[in-house]
Amino acid sequence: MKGVILAGGLGSRLRPLTKITNKHLLPIYDRPMIYYPIQTLVKAGIRDIMIVTGGTSAGDFLRLLGNGAEFGLKDIYYTYQEGEGGIADALKLCEHFAEGHRIVVILGDNIVEDDIHPYVRAFEAQDSGARILLKAVDDPERFGVPELDGDRIVRIEEKPQHPKSGYAVTGIYMYDRRVFDFCRKLVPSGRGELEITDVNNHYVKEGDLHYDVLNGWWTDAGTFDSLFRAGQLVAGAARERPDQLP
Repeated sequence: MKGVILAGGLGSRLRPLTKITNKHLLPIYDRPMIYYPIQTLVKAGIRDIMIVTGGTSAGDFLRLLGNGAEFGLKDIYYTYQEGEGGIADALKLCEHFAEGHRIVVILGDNIVEDDIHPYVRAFEAQDSGARILLKAVDDPERFGVPELDGDRIVRIEEKPQHPKSGYAVTGIYMYDRRVFDFCRKLVPSGRGELEITDVNNHYVKEGDLHYDVLNGWWTDAGTFDSLFRAGQLVAGAARERPDQLP
């Protein structure tokens, strides 16, 4: 199993904080944001990790993270996304790294309390397909939202005005090797990007998308409010369980 962290984009919703740096290098409590997805993958037993970055701060990731020794890794792999083509466009750059293996993908601004190890093990037990993690939220219209029929996802809608459930699709995705075939079939959305929701809906059509619901807290950190909330959540966890920080 290999891991991919998507940490590109311009972070325009966080300007002027991101005027001179990549948003994934901003602090969340006592460490840079990018540390959290790395730690999430490492705790899940994943040791082969690629970071997709972009913009003018790509070299700062290398200076900060080096070869990953701080996280117990032998190496970290890096690749560069030109422009802002969307999450699925960034993922396409990782096909050579995946080498046909299954991958766990996490967005670089996603911070999660749960240890995702049990979900990764459940994915490994699947014969094929994909697995995503959901979380009940108060504002699902901000996210991709699954429409559920019993324990089955029948469709995912991106930022719907009238959400068909109270769940958000978090930025943690697990895919088999077909993900890159699905990425190649995509056409840009109205935003001019290749959407990860469209990738997930390809798996829905194949009847091969599975999910789990997170128990602990989860947040992205892509807006001022969610960046502030992420710091509060991590600070609270540090006070309660200093040896179990996400």
